[in-house]
Amino acid sequence: MKLLPPLRLLIVAILLSLLAHAAHADAPYQRGNPLPASSLNEQMSRVEKKLEAAGFRLLGRHQPKGLGERGVVVYTDAALLDAIGKVGGHAILAAPQRVGVSASGELSYTRPEYWLRAYFRDQFALAAPVARAMQGRLEQALGRGEVFGGDVPEQTLADYRYMAGMERLDSFRAELIDLQQFDAAVRTVRSRLAEHVADTAPVYELVLPEHKLAVWGVALNSARDGEGVWVNKLGPVGPQNIAALPYEIYVIGGKIYSPAARFRIALAWPSLDLGQFMSIRYTPDAIAATMRRVANVPDLVQLAN
Repeated sequence: MKLLPPLRLLIVAILLSLLAHAAHADAPYQRGNPLPASSLNEQMSRVEKKLEAAGFRLLGRHQPKGLGERGVVVYTDAALLDAIGKVGGHAILAAPQRVGVSASGELSYTRPEYWLRAYFRDQFALAAPVARAMQGRLEQALGRGEVFGGDVPEQTLADYRYMAGMERLDSFRAELIDLQQFDAAVRTVRSRLAEHVADTAPVYELVLPEHKLAVWGVALNSARDGEGVWVNKLGPVGPQNIAALPYEIYVIGGKIYSPAARFRIALAWPSLDLGQFMSIRYTPDAIAATMRRVANVPDLVQLAN
C-alpha cells in the first residue's frame, strides 16, 4: 500500500474538514412562495393571516424607513417561549422570529434553527425539536424556497463572531445598565421608546414576567444613521436580508441589554466581506449610543463607554 506524503496528507485532511463544515452549514433565511403584487400593507396582512393559521402568535410589523416598499412581520411561538423560559438569559432574543415581504411579492423568513443555535448556544439541544417543528409549519404556511444569506458552520453559531476581535453574544458591551429590578427596567425601556427617544419607535414588546425576561423591537429612524441608511450601504444584500430587522433591546432580571452591533449585524448578514463591513464601520457605535439613550444610561456612564 502506497502511503501519502505528509504534506499531501495534511492537504487532504484540511479539504475533508472543509467539506464536513460545508455539509453542516446553516443559513439565516429562506425564501417563501412569492405573493401577487399588491400594497405593502396588504402583503403584510396576507403573511399575518398565514402565520396565525399555522398557530403562530403575532407580535408586530415594521416598515423600515428608507428601504422602499419592504416590511417585516414579527411573530413568536408558544413552544419557543416555553423553551426560552427554561433556559433564560440571552435566549430571549430568539423569541421574535421574522418574515420579510415586499410590495412586489418577494417573501423570506428567518430560519429558526440558525437563530436558535445562535441564541440558545450550548443549550440548543433543548430547543432543537422546537426549531424543527417551527420550520415545518413555516414551510407549509409560507413555502419552501432556497435558503440564502450565508453559510455558517452550525457548530460555530453557539459562539459566533464575525472575526477575531469582534464581539460575541455575551460581550460586556451588550450590557447597558443595571437597574436592579425587573419592573424598573421594563418601565424604563417602555417609556423611553414611547417617547421616541433618539429617533426610535417600538415595533413590538414581549414580556415574560414569570421569567424576568423581556424584549423589544426598535425602529431606528435617524435620518443620519438609521437602519435605512446603513442597510443600503451594504449593497443589494442589505435590503435582501430585510427579515434581519428590527434591532433589539432586552431585559434579563434588572439589567438592560442590546446586542453589540458587530455581533448582531454580522449574525444577520454573515456573507458580508470585510470591505462591505467597513462601509458601515461607524454604525455599531451609533447603534450603541442610541440604545444607551433608550436605556436612559446617565451621561457620565455613556462617556465612559
